[in-house]
Amino acid sequence: MKLKINMWTGIFDIINCVLFCISWFVIFGTAVSDATSGGNATSGAAAFFYLMAWIGVVLNIVALVKSKKAGISLVGPILGIIGSALFGITAAMAFPALVVLIVATVFTMLQHPAKINDNQ
Repeated sequence: MKLKINMWTGIFDIINCVLFCISWFVIFGTAVSDATSGGNATSGAAAFFYLMAWIGVVLNIVALVKSKKAGISLVGPILGIIGSALFGITAAMAFPALVVLIVATVFTMLQHPAKINDNQ
């Protein structure tokens, strides 16, 4: 059984990967611009990236719950939560977040059935 929420979560994680790649350039660019013009666009730019990261956390939690109910492996959504939360806590974790989100996207899109442990 394939879940659409997993497909959309994987797509959103890819979008966040791209956003996290450009986030430092945008934030540093607006900081330089703010310093020269006396504006305050840096906080708005940073808030956008943080908002996208936390939306990713929520979306991955929904995918985790739905995957558990459908008997699909939870590896992708769990890694998606971790990757999005890494960036959501601090943009300094952009590179580790990227790596974790790329792996999360692969596992989320595969949607393998969960392995059942019968040894209990």
